[in-house]
Amino acid sequence: MDPKNNVNVTLDDMVFETRNKAYGAYDLRKTYKKTVNRSLLYGSIAFLAAVGAPMLYASITPKAKKEVAVEIDLAKLKEEKVEDKPLDLPPPPPPEQKPPEVATIKFLPPEPKPDEEVKNEEPPPPAEQIEKAVISNETKEGVESDEIAAAPPPVVEAPKAVEIEQPKEDEIFTTVEQQPEFPGGIKEMYAFIGKNLKYPSAAQRANVSGKVFAKFVVEKDGSLGDVQILKGIGFGCDEEAQRVLKSMPKWNPGKQNGRSVRVFFTMPISFVLE
Repeated sequence: MDPKNNVNVTLDDMVFETRNKAYGAYDLRKTYKKTVNRSLLYGSIAFLAAVGAPMLYASITPKAKKEVAVEIDLAKLKEEKVEDKPLDLPPPPPPEQKPPEVATIKFLPPEPKPDEEVKNEEPPPPAEQIEKAVISNETKEGVESDEIAAAPPPVVEAPKAVEIEQPKEDEIFTTVEQQPEFPGGIKEMYAFIGKNLKYPSAAQRANVSGKVFAKFVVEKDGSLGDVQILKGIGFGCDEEAQRVLKSMPKWNPGKQNGRSVRVFFTMPISFVLE
């Protein structure tokens, strides 16, 4: 059919008369109007939904109550009367009962004043009344009992002598009342060590330095015995520390309870290379 003679022929049919109509451009041209109308409809619906949704939500949601400030005049308020109620107080404690009065007998020796005559002398009470009453400066009635007599004063025992435990003959102390001391004090002791200590050649070659901790016993006469190395550094330093300690003069011995005792003593000896 000739498209020129057909009334229903569109411009697209004329353009694509000799071309492949299965090509995408022809199909797009044919469905363009429908696509535009559909897009416009969907867009309008979305716009109306976006605008109407807040209004719908506002109409459904209950409105918040407005807070109204009210002024209150305290002068116009009626004062509430407070009833005076009696307080629930505990009952008062019962009155303390006084102890029964003790029977006493007046028994005082007369004291005559100079240049005056003694008048109204009262004879002393009989022994039976004195045994059952307390001696006082006046006579009055009361309870008579044999148990009213005052108790005899307590017997104070003489204090026992405290025996001071004497130290044993061979006991070695770690702490005593008076510690042993080098003659002249610590300063003289380190001066003696610095003068007599010789650095071992093996330690010098190996560049060894440090402290040797020695332990010994200061005997009762001040001499040093049982010299032991607690921690050494080797290379002849331990033996040299023992030698110097054994060559020390006698110390001032330690004392316990005024007696000389044996005391353990620990001392570090330093080996420092110059």
